Amino acid sequence: MCLILVAWRAHPDFPLVVAANRDEFHSRPSAPAAFWPEAPAILAGRDLQAGGTWLGVTRSGRFAALTNFRDPARLRQDAPSRGTLVQRYLAADAAAPAAYLASLGCVAAHYNGFNLLVADRATLGYFSNCGGREPRRLDPGLYGLSNHLLDTPWPKVSRAKSSLAAALKALPESGPLFDMLLDDTPAPERELPRTGVSRDWERLLSSAFVRSPTYGTRSSTVIVLDPRGQLTFEERAFDALGAPVAKRRFELDPRPFMPNA
Repeated sequence: MCLILVAWRAHPDFPLVVAANRDEFHSRPSAPAAFWPEAPAILAGRDLQAGGTWLGVTRSGRFAALTNFRDPARLRQDAPSRGTLVQRYLAADAAAPAAYLASLGCVAAHYNGFNLLVADRATLGYFSNCGGREPRRLDPGLYGLSNHLLDTPWPKVSRAKSSLAAALKALPESGPLFDMLLDDTPAPERELPRTGVSRDWERLLSSAFVRSPTYGTRSSTVIVLDPRGQLTFEERAFDALGAPVAKRRFELDPRPFMPNA
């Protein structure tokens, strides 16, 4: 993913709301969101080149998503796939978020830069292997994550967090959340981040929704946990022109997501 917005226990009726865009090269093969045949509890897309996934949920109420930390100077071609970090958390159904994130301390340096969000029914945690940060348990609130650390105020993160606050008022309607993810407004030149790529790339990547012939927003995902405990997972896919090409919607059985008594 390249933009993830999370409302964690910030709405009286919807304890978890996620809105995210996955940006990637159009030539990189991937599979759309589906239940995995070899792990039927996992609902996620799949990277068909390196394995793993960028975002997913499970029937038991676990959620995980990942962004890359943009730093071309530290990019290693022999590093393991970061997408396996999401996959392993979703598959480790008994591991609490804090325990899973703590377990990454001894292996995190082997990966290229990443940000990882993981949650179960009770807690939401965050960890990055950049900046010397320890895993964090996140309090209720609104969070934005792109290709730097959590809540770094890049223009697209700040705009999206403002839009998220407004979109929450329309729940359970998901349309405003998807509209927010379609924002293709580039950042003003003076506000462009400096992450080690060219200014043209900084400008291209500065909008929430990215359009270019070779690289862009491949899919948008909205996840909503509703008052009955039902989790809705919606995915919209886009072609190289940024035109919508597919929609998928999954409603997971509410019983596994009900809060513990």
